[in-house]
This record gives sequence, structure tokens and C-alpha cells, in this order.
Amino acid sequence: MAPAGLLPLLGLLFFWEGGFCLVPPKELQQLSATGSRYIDSQLENAINGVRQMKILMEQTSKDHREILDNLEDTKKKKEEALLLAQKTEKQLAEKEVCNETMLALWEECKPCLKQTCMRFYTRTCHSGAGLVGRQLEDFLNHSSPFTIWVNGERIDSLMDTDEEQGRRLDDLEERYGLVQDGVDDLFQESTQAYGQLSPFFHSPFSGFRDAFWDPIRSIRLPFSGSRVARNVPSFFHFPAHYRPHQDFHQLFQPFFDMTQRLFEGAQGAMEEDGQWPEGSLGPAFGRLPTGTPSPGDDRMVCREIRRNSAGCLRMKERCEKCQAILDVDCSQTDPEQNQLRERFEDALRLAERFSRRYDEILKAFQEEMLNTTSLLDQLNQQFGWVSRLANTTRHNDKLLQVTTVATRSSNPEDPSQPSDTQVTVQLFDSEPLSLTVPGDIAWNDPRFMELVAGQALRQYKGNEVE
Repeated sequence: MAPAGLLPLLGLLFFWEGGFCLVPPKELQQLSATGSRYIDSQLENAINGVRQMKILMEQTSKDHREILDNLEDTKKKKEEALLLAQKTEKQLAEKEVCNETMLALWEECKPCLKQTCMRFYTRTCHSGAGLVGRQLEDFLNHSSPFTIWVNGERIDSLMDTDEEQGRRLDDLEERYGLVQDGVDDLFQESTQAYGQLSPFFHSPFSGFRDAFWDPIRSIRLPFSGSRVARNVPSFFHFPAHYRPHQDFHQLFQPFFDMTQRLFEGAQGAMEEDGQWPEGSLGPAFGRLPTGTPSPGDDRMVCREIRRNSAGCLRMKERCEKCQAILDVDCSQTDPEQNQLRERFEDALRLAERFSRRYDEILKAFQEEMLNTTSLLDQLNQQFGWVSRLANTTRHNDKLLQVTTVATRSSNPEDPSQPSDTQVTVQLFDSEPLSLTVPGDIAWNDPRFMELVAGQALRQYKGNEVE
């Protein structure tokens, strides 16, 4: 039997191994409890952060519904104005030409219009001139001077714009749905993580439970899989395994940049009264090339002229006889024609005004979503990690388990400096994490476990992302 005086020394030697002093198991439990309280506070912040994301999305959804209502109302008014313009155009087309002057001008206008359009097409486009020429000649032969007099091509432009606006709205809605689904997924996974880990929370966290659950018990959480995707063409395609909360902002930034250019191009070409300036082709075409046009503009112009011969009517400003038709006064021979023409122009200007308004609402929606998704990304980067704990399984009674703390009395390379402390911990259900704490902070210093827990959490997040 060893002398009694040797027992304390043997006990001290028991905690030395490989030149390191090992902290006793009882102290490790205390360190684990201290570190777990720090993790508690970080979990509280993270879950509350995801809750703020959910609240932000709920607030955005109210604005979204209001925007959709405004878009629907604007679209309805634009369609009513268009219908009135089409009805008036039909009434004009059924009228007899008011005088011989208009007929004579039309006969001189047609060859000039064809020659001007074909010269532009041949110079700009690479193929199909023969087909376009035949289509254009057939179109002109079956048209009347009223096609010039009433600016009927503006209806075609509005119809084209309406289709493009519909595609943009569908794509915006798809992207909005992805953001909404992403926030719902994060929120549901975070609440699941809370339920999984709540038995391990310490008392300082218990007061937060009601504050977390009460405001959100009434929020309906739709299942992500229940959203029905629309079968519409999209400006962009998403990766097959894209998760919407990987990058909310990226859903809207490229789309916004592209549509901003479309919006500015259309606004720049259109005058306040809805007329198209000289040298322009309207919203569907952009401007006639001057100098060296971009290849993208060329392709769009060529495609539109091949598709719709009426597009050549936009070049009437370049033909003197065509311009003269606009100045023919029918008020003496048929006053009703002038009245119908004015009614037609008024309806078109109204439709174009509502079309611009529709664009402005879409643009405002995109800008709001850019701001919202930027904030969501900031919150997600800071707090979204908690959602990855939804399937965490616990094998002990601590969120953070400290398994070893090993220190040297001095640094072998510099005996005057204390050695760094080596710490091994397990956080949640992770593999053991090896950490280092500066030697000037003792293991029983209150700052010690804050550093350890903070390092462990950062390392855990990094491993999860990888």
C-alpha cells in the first residue's frame, strides 16, 4: 500500500499524458455545460433570424397581392382601350375612301414603301428577301390608304408588347414562388431543428420558446411540393438540383438587368403622346439602325419583318407620298371618318399609356424583390445554418460536449510563453472537432469556453457547407 502522502501526487500524475496536462472529467462536464449555454444563445439568435425571414416574406406577400391586383386592373383597362381601337379601325376600313386624292397618294405610296422596306431588309438581313418581298406586295395590294391614315401598326406593336409583358410576369411569378418556397423550407426545417434540440436547451433559452412559437402558430406553412409550375417559356432556366435558398438575390438580379434594358429601350423610343419618332420601328422593333447596329438588334428587326409585313408601314416617314396621306382632310366629304380617326387615335394613346403603366408596375415589383432578396440573403447567410440541424440526432445530454482539454506548462520553443491549449469537442452530431485556444487564456477563464464554442460553431458551419 502506498503511503498516504503519495496519493495526491499520484492523483496529479494521473492527469498527465504525453507531456500534456489533461483537465479532469468533472471539469470537462462543467466546461461542456458552459459551452452549451453559448450554443443555446447562438441557436436562439439563428432561429429568431429565420423567423424574421418568414415575417419579411409574409409582409412582402401582401405587397405582392396588391401588385397583382394593380397589374390585373391595368391590363383590363389596356385591353378595353385596344378593343375600342380595333373596333374603330374596322369601322374605318369599311368606309369608302373619302376622295380621289387619297387613292392617288396611296398608289404612289405603295412602291416607295416596298422599295424602302426591302432596301433596309436586304442591307440588314442575310436571307429571305424574296419571300418577304412577295408577302409585303400581297399585303399592300390587299390594304387601303387607311392602313397609313390610322397608324394601324401600333395595334400590332401593342399586341406584341402584351405578349412580352405576359412572359415577364409569368417568369417573375415563377421566381417569386421559388423565393417563397425557399423561405418556407428554411422556416420549416428550422422549426423542426428547434423541436429536435429543445430537450437539450438550458433554462436561459426556455423563456424564448413561447416568444418563438406564439406569433407563428397561425401562419400556414404550404408544402413546397404543392406549388404547380406553369407551363410557360422562361427567360432563364434553373439547374436541375437548384435549391431556392442557395441564393435568393441571384433569382432576380440577371432577370432585372435584362428587363431593365427592355424597359428603357421601349421608353426611349416612345413619345409621351404614344407616337413613334422618325427613324423608329416602335416597341417591337426598336430604332432603325443608324451607323453600325448591333447584331442582336439586326436579328430582332429581321425576324419581326419576316413575321409581320405590316411592320414595314413603320417606314412611311421615309416616303413623301405616304406622309401626305396623313394630311388628307375628309371632313368635307365624310366628317364621320375624321371623328372615327380621332377616336381611334385617342384609344391607341390610352392603350399605350396603360401599357407603359403596366411596365412601370412590373419594374417596381422587380425592384422590390431585389431589395427583399438582398435582405433575405443577408439573413440567410447569418442564420440559415440552423435549418441544417433538422435531422440532428443526439447521443448525450449536451449540445456541446468537451472530450479533452490538454495544456503544457510552457511553450517548448519559447519557455517564457504559455503553450496553446488543445481542445477536442463534439458539437451536435458532428465528428470530433480539434480546436486551439491561445495559451494566455486559461481553461478556467470565462472567455475560454466562449472561444471554444465559437470556433466549434464556425468549424461546424464550414464542414456543413462543404
